[in-house]
Amino acid sequence: MPYGLRVAAAWSWRAVAVVVALYLLLRAAGYVAVVIVPVIVALLLAALLQPGAAMLRRSGWPTSLAALTMLVVGVGVVAGIVTLVVEEFAAGYADLVSQVDEGLTQIQDFATRTFPVTDGQITDALENASQTIADNRDVLTSGALTTAATVGEVLTGALLTLFVLFFFLMDGRQIWLWVVGLAPVDSQGYLDEAARRSWRTLISYVRATVGVAAFDAVFIGIGLVFLGTPLVVPLAALVFLGAFIPIIGSFLAGTVSVLVTLVAVGPVRALIALGIIVLIMQLESHVLQPLLLGRAVSVHPLAGVQGIAAGLLIGGVFGALIAVPVIACGNVAGTYLSRRNEGPRPPRPDTRRARRMVAAG
Repeated sequence: MPYGLRVAAAWSWRAVAVVVALYLLLRAAGYVAVVIVPVIVALLLAALLQPGAAMLRRSGWPTSLAALTMLVVGVGVVAGIVTLVVEEFAAGYADLVSQVDEGLTQIQDFATRTFPVTDGQITDALENASQTIADNRDVLTSGALTTAATVGEVLTGALLTLFVLFFFLMDGRQIWLWVVGLAPVDSQGYLDEAARRSWRTLISYVRATVGVAAFDAVFIGIGLVFLGTPLVVPLAALVFLGAFIPIIGSFLAGTVSVLVTLVAVGPVRALIALGIIVLIMQLESHVLQPLLLGRAVSVHPLAGVQGIAAGLLIGGVFGALIAVPVIACGNVAGTYLSRRNEGPRPPRPDTRRARRMVAAG
């Protein structure tokens, strides 16, 4: 048998085995997603809050009190943002309705003057859309019931996330050392060092993402204020959240801002809003992200786009959210492990305390 064929066959069955194993792992994860998703979210939040908890411990605070303090700070910030968004939306809703009516009239007049379409055709299209919604009322109602069930799962996941986050902040290192203790003794040092490097990468990624998201939200919000767009605070909050999904998140959130500007204050200002958003996105991608991330997250944009697409296909919005950090951490850990023999052997971590902690628990 030719040597090339033997090599191709060896690679083929190993690749098939890896793909099948990943498929089975993803299927298994899908069955327990209510548990796995909160753990991953808590890990991302811990990467943001753990440096603060570590600073408090170095200042002499008890471990549990430092973890609880940072947890309360994180929950307080999120609750404050949500409260502000809801209040601003409620206060500006009436003005938005009147502005939308005027904006739709302007858009209709602009369309009839610019394109070969009549007012009657536009009215017929709107009536057909309304009839379609009425005909599918049962489908929409069942979707609302499904959403109600989903809300229950979200609340359960939120409580589980807070619970897991507290223990990650308090005993994250000991939990990890217990996991490392399950590995063969000779590989524990390498595994621990790879995880340390991945953790530093994740911290850098989360910090940079928060900085980029805040930059986008503030400056796009300022531009919308000058344009007279209603509901600036909710739109800025949407931009902030969208920035956590690289590349496509900011684009989608910016699109919503442009559409609201279009129907509220007219097409000219909507074009100006589009120009502002494109300018800020260019500053973000070419100046801010390289400055904040540096060499910590060395992921090519093509790998990021493909990863986001795969994450969106496999896990929906949540998959797109974690795609880039997973690729970045996997890249750092895989690079180190593949070159582990080129440097000094890392010390073996002390896993005895972690085992005693688990046994006592």
